[in-house]
Amino acid sequence: MPLVPNNVRRRKQHTRGQRHGHTATRGNKVSFGDYGIQTLESGEITSRQIESARVTATHFLGRVGKMWIRIFPHTPVTSRPADTRMGKGKGNVDYWCAQVDAGTVLFELAGVTEDMAREALRRQAHKLPLRCRMIKRGDHL
Repeated sequence: MPLVPNNVRRRKQHTRGQRHGHTATRGNKVSFGDYGIQTLESGEITSRQIESARVTATHFLGRVGKMWIRIFPHTPVTSRPADTRMGKGKGNVDYWCAQVDAGTVLFELAGVTEDMAREALRRQAHKLPLRCRMIKRGDHL
């Protein structure tokens, strides 16, 4: 089940903004676990992509270890139906996304060996639209 906010004050936002060239100053270190996956680019990650990466890692690890999700999709993205003429207001919310800066830690793992963590995070990186790398506790961008 994809992540969505429980309640929002305003359902549709005016703009999503641009994330070009920003480097994360917060959330760029491994805080909870021993290993993490860190983005090397700025961009947005949808709630479906976050869920797909989570399922991939839990399927590989089984019941071993613990995983933390460090991002949450707060930003609504609207779209209009196909073949719709101009006007008639803003479209409905299509999906929710998380805007991340370069250097943001997305997922963390603990209680697993380094080889298992490397393989689980490699599988997660294939599900994400941004370039990522594995980091250990104490590393940052």
